[in-house]
Amino acid sequence: APSRRNRITSVWILLSAVAPELDEWARYFAAGAAKRAAAEAGIPRVVTAREADDLLRAAEQFVAVVETALGLAHQPALDGLAA
Repeated sequence: APSRRNRITSVWILLSAVAPELDEWARYFAAGAAKRAAAEAGIPRVVTAREADDLLRAAEQFVAVVETALGLAHQPALDGLAA
């Protein structure tokens, strides 16, 4: 049997375990993992432009929540670099 250290698991499962206050975020991103993987693999039309925009907005919000939790100053994306 693989040791606990060698077991592969989702980063979102790990996040829920170590930071229960971020469980809702972890569940949100885990729910979209299959679409993300398909999009990364280059499969066309896996997500709509609206879904992509919604996910980008959610990711930006998530980063801001994590920055706050860690006591870091928010670093907004520079215009033109995120596009």
